[in-house]
Amino acid sequence: MPPTIASPGATLGVDWEERVDFARLRTERLARARAVLESSDLGALILFDQNNIRYTTATHIGNWARDKLFRCVLLMRGADPILWDIGSAARQHKAHASWLPESSWQAGISSWRGSIPEDVGVEAGNAKRLADHLRERGLAGEPIGIDVVEIPVLRALEAEGLHIVNGQELMQQARRIKTADEIALLDHAAGMVDAAYDELYRTLHVGMKENEAVALVNRVLYEFGSEEVEAVNAISGERCSPHPHVFSDRITRPGDTAYFDIIHSFNGYRTCYYRTMNVGSANAAQRDAYQRARDAIDQAIAAVRPGASSRDVALALPSAADLGYSSEEEAFGLQYCHGVGLSVWEQPLISRYHSLENPVPIEEGMVFALETYWPTKDGSSAARIEEEVVVTADGPRVITRFPAEELLVAGNRYWNGHSFTAGSYGAAPNGRAAVNGQAGGRTTASGV
Repeated sequence: MPPTIASPGATLGVDWEERVDFARLRTERLARARAVLESSDLGALILFDQNNIRYTTATHIGNWARDKLFRCVLLMRGADPILWDIGSAARQHKAHASWLPESSWQAGISSWRGSIPEDVGVEAGNAKRLADHLRERGLAGEPIGIDVVEIPVLRALEAEGLHIVNGQELMQQARRIKTADEIALLDHAAGMVDAAYDELYRTLHVGMKENEAVALVNRVLYEFGSEEVEAVNAISGERCSPHPHVFSDRITRPGDTAYFDIIHSFNGYRTCYYRTMNVGSANAAQRDAYQRARDAIDQAIAAVRPGASSRDVALALPSAADLGYSSEEEAFGLQYCHGVGLSVWEQPLISRYHSLENPVPIEEGMVFALETYWPTKDGSSAARIEEEVVVTADGPRVITRFPAEELLVAGNRYWNGHSFTAGSYGAAPNGRAAVNGQAGGRTTASGV
C-alpha cells in the first residue's frame, strides 16, 4: 500500500507523524526513471529539461536556470546519473547532496544558448565526453534518448556516431503516475493558491488594476514559501472574450467579470488553477456563462476514474462549436485537461482535438487539471474555471478548494431601495454587503 501522509499542508518535518519524506521522494523518482529506461530499447538518456534533471537528481539551482540549457544529466542503464552543472553548484552538490556519489556531480559548461560561438568547440567537447562515457559502458551503439536539445548540440552528438531519438516521451511515462509524496506536495501547492485567492477575493474592488492583482498574488505566494511564481493571469471585463492569455494594466469597473490563473511551484510541484469572480455585481448573462462553465467541468470531473479513458473525459468537455469556435484546433486551450507535476505540461493531456481518436487510459495516481471556459451570449465577457484532481481508486479527489460552485462577487455591493430586504441583507461595517445577517461573508451572484 502507498504510504499515508498526514498533514499535507504542513511545511515542517516532525517526529510524531508521517509527512512528506524527501529521501523517499528522491529514491522513488529515480527508480521510476531507471525502470522506464530498462524497459525501453534505449541505452541511455541525455537530459537538458530542468524538470527531468530535478526528477532524476533532485537538484535545483533556481529558476533563473530554466531557459539556459546548460545543465545536463546522463542516465545510463545500470549506472548512477551524472549531472554536469555550473561549477560552484557542482561543488555544492558534492558537499550537500549525499543521495548520489560525488562522481555524479561534475562541473560543466555549455554555449549558454549560443552566447559562446559554436566554433569555440564547447558543443563538440561536451559531445565527446558524453560519448566516451557511453563507449566505456558499451552503450554507444544503442539508441540514445534526448528530451530537448539545441541544434549544434544535436549535430555534435551525431558527429560522435550516436543515434539520437526522442527521450522526452520516456520521461513523460516515468512522471505520469505520481508517488504519495508528489501528491502531497501538489496538494500543498494548491493550498497556497487557495490562500492567494482568499486574499484576492477580499481585496478585489472597482479601480483595482489587473497588474495589481498579479502583484498581490505574487506577494502572498512568496510569503508562503513559493519557489517560483511562474505566471499569474489576470483578465477582466471586455478582455475576457476572447481570452488574451496575458494580464494588462486595465482597471476593473463595476459589474466586471475577472478571471485569474495562478501557476507556481512549491518544492518543484506546480499548480494551474483558474477562478472567476465578479466585481460589485453580476448580471444574468454573466451568471449563465458561469453556470455553463461549472456544469461542463463537473461533467468532466465525473468522468474521471481508473478504467475510464481520456476519450470519456474529452466527450464531457464542451465542443468548439459550443464555445463559438470553428474548430477544435482554434478552441484548444479553453476546454481541456493536462497533467501537473514538476511542470504544468505532463501526461495525460486530454482534449477534443486529439483524445477522441487517440484515447489513453486514466490511471490511479495521475494528477491533472481540468479547464473550462464559457463566453456570454453577446461575447462581452466569459467565465473560466479550473480544478486539479488526483485520480484515486474511488474516483477523482479535487485538491483546488477555493469556492467555485457559484459565481462569487467581490468588492463593494450596490443596492437600491427595491433590492434591500430587511433581515436578509444590510450594510456591513467594512463596506461589503452582509449576507444573511453576517457582515463580510462571501457573496454569490445569486444574491445580486
